[in-house]
Amino acid sequence: MRKITLLIILTGFLFQVPAVLPAQYLSDAAKKLQCDIIIDACRHAWKGYIHDASGYDALMPISKKGQNWYSSSLLMTPVDAFDTFYLLKMKHEADEAKAIIFEGLSFNKNMDVQLFEVSIRFLGGLISSYELDGDPRFLNLAKDLGKRLLPAFNSPTGMPFRYVNLQTGKTRDPLSNPAEIGTYLLEFGKLTQYTGDSVYYKTAKKASFEVFKRRSKIGLVGTIIDVNTGNWVNAESQIGARIDSYYEYLYKSWLLFGDQDCKAAWEVSNDAIIKYLYVKTAKGAFFTRVDMNTGREQQPLYGALDAFYAGILTLSGNLTLAQNIQQGNTYMWAKFHLEPEEFNFRNDSITSPGYALRPENLESCFYLYRATKDEQYLRMAKRMTDDILSKCKTTDGFAAVKDIRTMELEDSMESFFLAETLKYAYLIFAPESTLDLKKIVFTTEAHPLKIAK
Repeated sequence: MRKITLLIILTGFLFQVPAVLPAQYLSDAAKKLQCDIIIDACRHAWKGYIHDASGYDALMPISKKGQNWYSSSLLMTPVDAFDTFYLLKMKHEADEAKAIIFEGLSFNKNMDVQLFEVSIRFLGGLISSYELDGDPRFLNLAKDLGKRLLPAFNSPTGMPFRYVNLQTGKTRDPLSNPAEIGTYLLEFGKLTQYTGDSVYYKTAKKASFEVFKRRSKIGLVGTIIDVNTGNWVNAESQIGARIDSYYEYLYKSWLLFGDQDCKAAWEVSNDAIIKYLYVKTAKGAFFTRVDMNTGREQQPLYGALDAFYAGILTLSGNLTLAQNIQQGNTYMWAKFHLEPEEFNFRNDSITSPGYALRPENLESCFYLYRATKDEQYLRMAKRMTDDILSKCKTTDGFAAVKDIRTMELEDSMESFFLAETLKYAYLIFAPESTLDLKKIVFTTEAHPLKIAK
């Protein structure tokens, strides 16, 4: 029997075991081994970056070269990865990343950057790094970047344009979405905390609530809005791409700063989401896509990004719904042996077959295991982690999957693989003392920020 149990653990086929298991089914030694495996994976990915892409934003793990998002590098991978190295006690890698950042990072560049991505990856990464490491150079870089991002919000509505020039403040692209409008509360709130200048949090909060006040009569928001006019351009409502972190930051601003307005807005929004988008099936629960004004289903599509909602529901105390959703998340992964970017949950047809090394499913496992201590979430996380590390590994790092049906890989390793995916994977199995959820709140890029006193 012991051999059979060990085989189940090691192979990762953990979904056919009974629901009720002994408390030590996954022993402390097995958890430590999993942590060590994840640290090795993190080290492998970083070595690939250092060897073939050092000084660039990201590694291309198949062609073994670096690539930049814009006309010149902003050192996206080192900035995004530093706090992961710190939490995983990877001192050598943390020191390397820190040296690269302070030797080469400057935001004084005449180039347009995407406000959303630069804020969650750089601003959040730098502030978190400062809070963990204490080096004031991290904070100085964050303050400099924050000033350069503020002009993006100079629209007639106060909702930001999608792109801003770091040097000139010139903006462009007024057609935006709730996520790219409302995902600044945490990072900008921290800037207010450290600079004493209320403009940052006020600006971010105004942008979020400009979206909230344009919700429909049934409480839903659409997918695309014009920040100049405030008119919706696409009225489809969902909780995945282009909307997800708007909802996430409303609740997390309550957790991080005690903002009652954000808590109330979250509750109104969540009630509408559960009423109109939540679909319970025999496979588990999913969120569909509906018309924001009528609530009528438009497309029964669900995917990797949507999987985050089980985690935010866990944080807010709604464990029953969170567990139902995670059942759907697990079904999605097990059905396709690696989750698709998007699939039709009513007929199991894949509508977007890529897997971009996303973290959201693991993130929800992490929150649910912390909240319930139910070992099924460890088993889920082990299955997912083992699949990622075995199927996506290259000689130089880990590659996104272009099509999970053929397992053709894509020449991409986004910085969030180090910032989020491996971090959550590690924290699920690590001792709770590694990170106290009563003292920090994770940004949408998994950068831990200390709860303000």
